[in-house]
Amino acid sequence: MIVQSMCATRTIDIDQTVAQAHQLADAGAGIVRIAMDSDKEIPAIIEIRKQTKGITLSVDLQENYRIADRVAPYVDKIRYNPGHLHHIEKKKTIEQKVKWLVEVARDSNVAIRIGVNCGSVAPAFLEKYPGDQLGAIVESAAYHCDLMDELGFTRFVVSLKDSEPQKVIDANRRFAERRPDVPIHLGVTEAGLPPDGIIKTRLAFEKLLAQGIGETIRVSLTLPNERKHEEVLVGHKIIGDVAAGRFISVPEFGKGLNIISCPSCSRVENEKFVELAQQVKVLSEYAAKHRITIAVMGCRVNGPGETDDADLGLWCGPTTVNLKKKDKKVGFFTYDDVLPRLKIELDKLIALRTTASAN
Repeated sequence: MIVQSMCATRTIDIDQTVAQAHQLADAGAGIVRIAMDSDKEIPAIIEIRKQTKGITLSVDLQENYRIADRVAPYVDKIRYNPGHLHHIEKKKTIEQKVKWLVEVARDSNVAIRIGVNCGSVAPAFLEKYPGDQLGAIVESAAYHCDLMDELGFTRFVVSLKDSEPQKVIDANRRFAERRPDVPIHLGVTEAGLPPDGIIKTRLAFEKLLAQGIGETIRVSLTLPNERKHEEVLVGHKIIGDVAAGRFISVPEFGKGLNIISCPSCSRVENEKFVELAQQVKVLSEYAAKHRITIAVMGCRVNGPGETDDADLGLWCGPTTVNLKKKDKKVGFFTYDDVLPRLKIELDKLIALRTTASAN
């Protein structure tokens, strides 16, 4: 069982990224993932590879799969999101794009992770399974596995991630039953701040690992850079506890306030994001008994989809925060000004639901 983590540094910052890759590896990470999105980062990954010999590197292609051929020679695995393939080169079919990625992987002798995420499910599958996001996630993963089979490529792993532990359990159980031959990487995406994020992750991992589902795991916590390695330590502890039959009694999330926040990673465009997530948790403590979801997202990759599903969402950019109610924009605010406005919207929502409940 391998525990992996992801660098939270900017990839173009070579020294910090190399240092964090070693930080994670020293803590016991068997795979270290680095995010890339543009040609400008290619020289950086070449140098990072030179300074991280002995560390298994996985690169997250994010929304730009076209850089794969220039990145693959310097890493051990490439991860693509099926939900991001339709954005670029729209005249090409998904099959053509996946075939090219497989050819790149073969030429460079690297593995592939098919990473399906609840916040960015491929539109074609959302349309095919209206009102059934879980079904869309599972079917999207299964379809891409079929493509791998047709192309005769076997060095691949699949991940099906959601921010709700029960959905992670259900999606991975369904997929494992359908494709027991395919290795699975487990993760609860945007689990949030400790200790809640750790509990959410354990809730999913304990049930799945006990059933023999999962070959690699990642604990996704919102942490400052100097504490990023704690994800790895928590992952190893969960694995050890499950192996020893030590299970914790966990609360049922969904009955009260639920704060989800993405793990600090290199996609974050402002380091204030982690501090903001911590401030949101403190500010909203008075609403603990209300069944409300607040999402604090640090980048444009998962931000739009995750905040659309939350009662209140904060999607963080380089200088401003986009405050939303479901998929409706409230407005853009500075990092200093967004918290007072969030409290106003939270108070409104509590009052509205209290009135509705009384009636």
